[in-house]
Amino acid sequence: MKRILFVINTLGGAGAEKALLELLKRFTPDRYEVDLYVLLGQGELISQVPDYVNILNRDYTAESVLSAEGKKELNRKVLRRLFIHRALLKNIPYLIKNTFSMLGRKKIYPDKFLWRIMSDSGMKLNKSYDMAVAYLEGGATYFVHDHVKARKKFTFLHVDYKYAGYSRGLDRDCYLDFDRIFTVSGEVKSVFDSVYPECRNKTFIFHNLIDREEIYRKSELPGGFSDTYTGKRILTVGRLTAQKAYEVAVDAMKLLKDQGIKARWYVLGEGELRNKLQQKIDSLGLKEDFLLLGAKENPYPYYKQCDLYVHATRFEGKSIAIQEAQVLGCTILVSDCSGNREQVENGTDGILCQLSPEDISRKIAELLGNEEKCREYGKKATVRISDEQGDILKLFEIV
Repeated sequence: MKRILFVINTLGGAGAEKALLELLKRFTPDRYEVDLYVLLGQGELISQVPDYVNILNRDYTAESVLSAEGKKELNRKVLRRLFIHRALLKNIPYLIKNTFSMLGRKKIYPDKFLWRIMSDSGMKLNKSYDMAVAYLEGGATYFVHDHVKARKKFTFLHVDYKYAGYSRGLDRDCYLDFDRIFTVSGEVKSVFDSVYPECRNKTFIFHNLIDREEIYRKSELPGGFSDTYTGKRILTVGRLTAQKAYEVAVDAMKLLKDQGIKARWYVLGEGELRNKLQQKIDSLGLKEDFLLLGAKENPYPYYKQCDLYVHATRFEGKSIAIQEAQVLGCTILVSDCSGNREQVENGTDGILCQLSPEDISRKIAELLGNEEKCREYGKKATVRISDEQGDILKLFEIV
């Protein structure tokens, strides 16, 4: 029986967390003894962890990390953790050094500082593992590197390393010590290789896992759009964060409305920008045209019922939302950025656009006006599926 540990920062309803749940299903209890440690002990997906996985957290909050109450609880946890194991005190030189480094690059990433402290204030594990897997960059990776005893250590990268604000100084070169590094896409790997060329030979692409049959099944369940709108429905799924560039989408919807195009844009997701986005929506007179519906436990009926799926973001690693839209045969429009351009082939199974209100609105208008082309893109999107089993074997063969 092999002993495996997975570590992730939080377990909220985002892409990496969903992909982890699918991966855990592959580690069956007849062959593996699996532990899971959620570094910050919070997230609503905890109920979806397989029963045979042992959750190590003694104090866990099932509240969403993006809800108002959940953010308050998370902030309280972070504040308490500053003083556990003297984590803040011993990292003062680290904080000073990296603050000056970020100032030199003219961009500060406060959350990146916290991950080192959260790692050092994590629980003490008195157990050795055959394999320890950090399933996210930042805190989970630091924790597995610094505080876990394991025969083999692996880590995952889900974002563009440079764009997200990481650096070798922040990481203290920890990636050099991992036995395997898995990136969710070729572009994520390429960027990481440019920063850590020494790790090139032990860095592999491991695509996000999705359960296609379960997505099909859930798409047939009751749910989806509940209004009586009869025009074209545009859908976007994702957290309300700066990365997702929703303010650009709102401006694009304003242009569509001014052009007399009958369409309504729906967003499934929560996040810290909700109030700011709603104010922008209201100020542009789009209350009935751009709707923030919040996070949905089952988003798949919405995918199935929409006329167009739009994912116009600043950057991605590999978007599970896009994968889900492809599985369900949606017509897809994505911004031409890292991650997105690897998932959609322009003019074949979807369309790429520039991240500007003008180009987004123009491409939306073209797609909504050509139903035959939309059907063709949707049909081809369903066959754009990665060889998931091959990815799994890369992990298993090392164990």
